[in-house]
Amino acid sequence: MKKINLAVTGCLGRMGQQIIKSVKLDKNFKLTTITENKKINKKINGIRINQNTERVFKNTSLIIDFTIPKCTFQILKIAVKLKKRVVIGTTGFTKKEENLIKKYSKKIPILKAGNMSLGVNLLMYLTEIASNSLGKNFLSKIYEVHHKHKKDYPSGTALMLGKGIAVGKNRNFYNLIGKKYLNKKTFPYGNKINFNSIRKGEIIGEHEVTFSSGKEIVTLNHEAFDRALYSEGALFAAKWLMNKKAGLYSMRDLMNFK
Repeated sequence: MKKINLAVTGCLGRMGQQIIKSVKLDKNFKLTTITENKKINKKINGIRINQNTERVFKNTSLIIDFTIPKCTFQILKIAVKLKKRVVIGTTGFTKKEENLIKKYSKKIPILKAGNMSLGVNLLMYLTEIASNSLGKNFLSKIYEVHHKHKKDYPSGTALMLGKGIAVGKNRNFYNLIGKKYLNKKTFPYGNKINFNSIRKGEIIGEHEVTFSSGKEIVTLNHEAFDRALYSEGALFAAKWLMNKKAGLYSMRDLMNFK
């Protein structure tokens, strides 16, 4: 099988560095381009760090982008011009920006996901099913644990799971957001979705969704032990996207969920 010429943007970021490590272990890829948004006179694995220009992406087949929205759109403009596929792991887009990504996807294949873990995306799907199946008699809450350096709470994944509960109930997620607790030993169910975030040690990530009727409890959970699961998920998505036509795809499409 011919290797996929890969470009990684934001190569000095936490995910960029992790993807570069994972690429070395994956025989399906050849890392040809690494970029940052500013001029940096440095090499990684013998490859010079470039800025985002048409010239540096010319010989790549696919771009993996974990940066910031402003940079992502810089990449997309180049990708559309050069007809390159893009996997987007960047988060924090506005509604207007989300619509702009949809426009670009009419010209090139784009896979966009807030979390590249196959397990987390399965958990999201199961959360939707459980929320829909269990109905109004069950209250729900979300618990998550991350390393002590993580400042935001609840985590993006916890909010994603909250959206899964809302989708299952056919409700607007923002109307269902309840209380947001930090470092509580216990926290209550409510008529809305309550969140409890724990920040300690160097934990990579734990997420738990609980449904209770008062007579029984259903728990769905996911634990991450290695950051490589996110970069490997991104590479898995990249391989899958190579055979797709122009369009906007998600991990749900990749995993063949309905």
